Amino acid sequence: MSDARRDALKGIDRSKLEELVGPVAHAHGAEVVDIEFKQDPQGWVLRVLLEKLGAAAEKLSTEAAAIDLEVCSNVSRELSPALDATELVPHAYHLEVGTPGVERTLRGEADFVRFIGKKAKIKLHEGVAADGAAAAIKVVVGILEGVEGGVATVREGSRAHAVALSDVSSARLVFEFGPAPKPGKSGKTGSTSKPGTTSKSADGSGDPKSKAQAERSKRSV
Repeated sequence: MSDARRDALKGIDRSKLEELVGPVAHAHGAEVVDIEFKQDPQGWVLRVLLEKLGAAAEKLSTEAAAIDLEVCSNVSRELSPALDATELVPHAYHLEVGTPGVERTLRGEADFVRFIGKKAKIKLHEGVAADGAAAAIKVVVGILEGVEGGVATVREGSRAHAVALSDVSSARLVFEFGPAPKPGKSGKTGSTSKPGTTSKSADGSGDPKSKAQAERSKRSV
């Protein structure tokens, strides 16, 4: 687990939380992508991110792995009283259940392999050397071309960077809009994206970064 993931659940037993959340998600045809515990302006938030069951093993795209609002709502409804009973969270919080969205965070080598061919933004601790650069590059934005021996090859224009996964501070996919529709083409107006390429929030609005799709305020007893 990265330092960022430890900090996100500081004061909470992650293993026990995963043992609780996992079976609930599986019962609704979903699996856990990540669990975060962060302080937002509105207060503490326990955020559970889900995708279709088996999506990671099958290396499904973000769009193909997306679950719908009903699944998020059902998991939230069932998970809420279960969390109350365990008192794993030490103080008041909001429970959010949703999808990671098209600009999802990449967690570990398996995610880098899964999303080969996709564009990613990667922040590094030490950085990578670049010809003509006075200092190491600490932010790389490019196409994931491959992963071998703990090193990811990232294509940024004409340059290929060898990025050690152990040096990664954070990484996420970068959403790219498709080409604009050409004038006069029937059936192409009104939208530049295909159905299913964006997640919907609880109020039904599209959001390519997809925050939680179901939210329930909680207070530990």
